[in-house]
Amino acid sequence: MTALAAIGARLLGGGLRRAEPLAGGDLSEILRIELADGRSAIVKSGPAPQTEAAMLEAIAAAGAPAPRVLAASADALAIEELPTGGSLRNAWGSLGAALARLHDTLGTRYGWPADYAFGPIAIANAFADDWPRFWAERRLMASVPHIPAPVARRVERLAADLADRLPARPEPSLLHGDLWGGNVLVDGDHVSGLIDPACYFGHCEVDLAMLTLFDRPGPAFYDAYGALEPGADERLVIYRLWPALVHLRLFGSGYRGMVEGMLAAAGV
Repeated sequence: MTALAAIGARLLGGGLRRAEPLAGGDLSEILRIELADGRSAIVKSGPAPQTEAAMLEAIAAAGAPAPRVLAASADALAIEELPTGGSLRNAWGSLGAALARLHDTLGTRYGWPADYAFGPIAIANAFADDWPRFWAERRLMASVPHIPAPVARRVERLAADLADRLPARPEPSLLHGDLWGGNVLVDGDHVSGLIDPACYFGHCEVDLAMLTLFDRPGPAFYDAYGALEPGADERLVIYRLWPALVHLRLFGSGYRGMVEGMLAAAGV
């Protein structure tokens, strides 16, 4: 039994019967544990389990599906186990409706009360009132010291031009922040839970950009979510650049082509 399993059992106030690792733990250890009294839970480590707990609770409060937080400490997060007997290809409409509810929850500024991280990569979330500046400083420019110089110079040029490319004051929607197919649990034809969030308030198109980086939502998704605003295609390229930069930093030069392709599509 791992140390994380023992921590999870203590958090839940029960004796540990068994634990098994789950797939998807590239940046955090994730386990399914069973307790002696028959209860089960998903337990994970992470950069900030209590911050993640608050994010999951915010998603649920918005009316979007999320696992119930059972317990959280500085070391681990325990959440309910949700059914996962379906495929996203049959649940695009459900995801579109869930995301629309999430994005209808509005903040007053851009950011989140706490910083976060993707593994070793810090995510600065200090609140701001200027969206292009937030995206430039908190997202794109944060990677500049950590990527090859020729790529960094192009990112700097794009960041300097964002006031002319992004809306100054879009509605600050509640974002999932790391929305891709692997973070969407599906049971049958409906989404049972959105997991592994990196929430903050920002332009709703950020989640759409993340989702379409690796996945291709079907027409039912857009029917349920609603039409995108004019100019979205140009902005989606800019918003996809951040997760592409994160992948470059986390996983290496195999993602450089993706980053450079997005910079070219943005005209820099």
